[in-house]
Amino acid sequence: MFKRKLTDNLTEWAGKSNRKPLILRGARQTGKTTLINDFARNFDQYLYFNLENVSEKQLFDRDLPFEDYLSSIFLYKNLSLGNKKILIFIDEIQNSANAVKQLRYFYEKRPELYVVAAGSLLETLLEKHITFPVGRVEFLFLHPFSFEEFLWATEENLTAALYGELPIKEYGHQKLINLFHRYTLIGGMPEAVKTYVSSSNDIVKTNQIHSALIATFLEDIEKYARDNKTANIIRHAINTIPYEAGKRIKYAGFGKSNYSSREISEVMLILEKTMLITFLRPTTSVELPAIPDMKKSPKLQFLDTGIINHINGLQQSIINVPDLNSVYKGIITEHICAQEIISLNVLEPAKPMFWVREKKQSNAEVDFVIPYKDLIIPIEIKSGKEGTLRSLHQFINNCKHSFAVRMYNGILKIDSLKTPEGKPYRLLSIPYYLSGRINKYIEWFVENQ
Repeated sequence: MFKRKLTDNLTEWAGKSNRKPLILRGARQTGKTTLINDFARNFDQYLYFNLENVSEKQLFDRDLPFEDYLSSIFLYKNLSLGNKKILIFIDEIQNSANAVKQLRYFYEKRPELYVVAAGSLLETLLEKHITFPVGRVEFLFLHPFSFEEFLWATEENLTAALYGELPIKEYGHQKLINLFHRYTLIGGMPEAVKTYVSSSNDIVKTNQIHSALIATFLEDIEKYARDNKTANIIRHAINTIPYEAGKRIKYAGFGKSNYSSREISEVMLILEKTMLITFLRPTTSVELPAIPDMKKSPKLQFLDTGIINHINGLQQSIINVPDLNSVYKGIITEHICAQEIISLNVLEPAKPMFWVREKKQSNAEVDFVIPYKDLIIPIEIKSGKEGTLRSLHQFINNCKHSFAVRMYNGILKIDSLKTPEGKPYRLLSIPYYLSGRINKYIEWFVENQ
C-alpha cells in the first residue's frame, strides 16, 4: 500500500463526534478499495461488502427493519455486533438502491459505527430517481496519484520533504524537474505507479497497464449506456478523448465523427459523472464571483496524463527533455498541471476555470484562474521572458489587484514588472512541479507582499 494524502482526511473524518457515513468518490482504478482496506487496520473489526457480488447485493436488497438488516449483514460475515470500533465498507453501492437508503439509518440509529460507501458510477442512481440522504452523508474525492504521492511511492522521501518546504530551496530544482517529468510520463494511476516501482523503474511495462485501463473503461460502457446507440457514442468518445485532452473542444463532430452536438454533450455528461473527464470552463470575470461562461468552448481534461502520453506515443518526447513546454505544443504541461490542481479538491468536485477575452482583433486566454480570498489570481504556464505574457497582461490591466503567477521550468522567483500599458504588478514565477502546491504558494505570495 502506497501512502495517500486522503488518509489524513479519513483520519479526520473518523475523529469527528458528529461523524456521518462517508461517500468516497473517484473514477475506476484510482485506488478507493485499496485505500479503505488499508485504513481498516485502525479498527477492531472490518466488514467489507462488494455489491457487484450477487449474493452480497441480495443481502443489501432485502426489505427489513433496520436493526434486523444490520444483524443480517453481521451474521453474513459471521461476526458479532459488540462494543468494538467497527468499520463497514460498502463498495459499488450504486448497485443497490436499498443500500443507499440505509445510510440515513446508520447515521440516525447507529452513529457509533464507521460506515464508508464507494462506487465509480454513483451518479447513475440519479437517473433512477434515487438520491443520497441529504444532510446525512458526507463526501471525499479520490484522484490519481499527485506528484507528492509519486515521490512517496518511489521512496524519494528526502526529495518529498524538500518539495514540502515553503519557499522551496533552489538546490533540489534539477532533481525535482527530472522526477516531475518522469511522473508526467507515467501519470498517477495507482496500478501504473505500482508497476513502475515493482519493475525497478521500467517505463515500458507501464504501457501495458495504460492499455488495460482504457480497455477497462470501454468494458464499463454497458453500465453507462441506456441503449446500443449511446454505447457506440461513448465508445467513440473514450477512444477519441486522449487525443483531444488539454484542448478546447466543440461537441458537434467531436473526433471527426458525424455525431451531433446534443449526442456528444449527453455522452460527455455521463463521462464527467464517472470522473473520467473534467471540463475546465472559461470565464470572462476578473473579479469574484468567477462565473463560468457555458456558451464558450471548454477545455477537456482526461483522468490521467500518463494514459494520454501512451495513446499519443509521447514517451520518447518527454524522456530527458529539458522543458515540458517544448512537448506537444505545451499541451502536456498544461494538462499535468491541471491534473495536479484538480487533485487538491478532495471535499467537492473539481471545477477549475481559465480566463478568456474574445474580441474580433483582441483574443486572450490565461491558462488558469484561482480564487484567493476576494481576488482572482491569473496563472500562465509558459517559458520564455516575462514580457511575452500578453494574455496575462490583459488580465492584469482589467483587474483591481496586481498579482500574477507563471509556471515554468525555471526556479522560484518574484519580479516587479509593468504591463506594456504601464500598470505595475508582481509576478510569482514557480517551477511547474509546484502546481500541486499552488494554493500554498499563492497565499505565501499575496500575504508577504
